[in-house]
Amino acid sequence: MSLEMVIAGITLVSLILYALMGGADFGGGVWDLLARGPRAKRQREVVADAIAPIWEANHVWLILIVVLLFTAWPRAFAPMMTALHIPLTVMLIGIVLRGTAFVFRKYDSKRDTVQHRWSLVFGISSLVTPVVQGMTLGALATGDIRVEKSIVLTGFFAGWLSPFAWACGVFALVLFAFLAATYLTLDATGEPEVQNDFRMRAIWSEVALASIAAVVFFTSREEAPEMFRGLTNWWAPWLLVVTSVCAVTALGALWKRAYKVARVAAIGQVTTILLGWCLAQYPHLIYPDLTIVNAAAPQVTLKLLVIALGVGSVVLLPSLYYLFKVFKGKERGE
Repeated sequence: MSLEMVIAGITLVSLILYALMGGADFGGGVWDLLARGPRAKRQREVVADAIAPIWEANHVWLILIVVLLFTAWPRAFAPMMTALHIPLTVMLIGIVLRGTAFVFRKYDSKRDTVQHRWSLVFGISSLVTPVVQGMTLGALATGDIRVEKSIVLTGFFAGWLSPFAWACGVFALVLFAFLAATYLTLDATGEPEVQNDFRMRAIWSEVALASIAAVVFFTSREEAPEMFRGLTNWWAPWLLVVTSVCAVTALGALWKRAYKVARVAAIGQVTTILLGWCLAQYPHLIYPDLTIVNAAAPQVTLKLLVIALGVGSVVLLPSLYYLFKVFKGKERGE
C-alpha cells in the first residue's frame, strides 16, 4: 500500500473519532439549547458534566486532520482553504465561541440573565458549527469547485450553498444530536426522568436521520453525481445493510432502555456512515480535479509524516485512554 493511502486511512480514522467524540460534544450543546420543561436545568447540568472533562481533548482529532491535510496533500489543502474559507471561518468562530461560552457560563455570575446569555451562545454555536462542517464536506463532492495548478478557478460560494451541501449540513447536525442524546442516557444514570428525556430525543433524532439521509441521497443525483455513483456502487448495499442493522439495533435498544447496547450501536452507525461517505468520495479530495495521488506531497515528506505519526501515537493514544478512563469510566462504573 502506498504511503498516501496509509495516511488517507489514518485521516479517515481521525475523522471518525472526531465525529464520535467532538461531534457528540456539539450534539450536547444542541440539547443544551433545546432543554425545556421542568427538568431543563438538570438536563443542562448533565450535558455540562458529560462534556467538561474531555471537550478540549476531543478537538485533537480535528487538529490532526488539518495537520495531515496540509502536510500530506498541500496541493489540495490550499484550494480547500481558499474556496471554502467562508464556511471554515464560520466553523472556527463557532468552535471558539462555544468553548468560551462553556467556560464563562461555569465561572461567571450565576444570575439567570447571565447564565441564559452564555447558554444561548453555547447552544447556537454548537448548532451552527456541525451544519457548516457538513456543508464543507458536501461541497468537496459537488464538482462545483474547480482547481488548476492549485489555483481555485471558481468563486468563494461554489458548492457549499447548494441544496446538497445544505442537506449534508442538516444531516451532520442531526447525526451529532442523535449520538449525544444516546451517550447522555448513560451520563444520566440514576435519574430515570432525565434519562428518559434524552432517550426520547435520541429516538426522535434517529427517526429523523432516515428521512434526511434520503434527501442527501436524492439531491446527490443531480448536484454530486460522482458521489451518487459511489453510493450506488457494488459495496454500497452491503454497507447500507450494516448501517441499517446498527440503526435498528440502536432504536430497539433505546426503546428497551438497554443504553449500553444503544451506545455501541450508535457508534457503529456513525462509523459506517462516514466510511461509506469516504468510499463514495474515493479517490478524490476535491472532485473532479484533485485526488489522493495527484495532490500528494513528495515521498520523503510522507515517510517523515508516517514516522511522526507512529511516534506521536505512543504518547497520544495511552494519554487519551487514561483521560477517558479517569473521567468517564468511574461515572459509569467501568
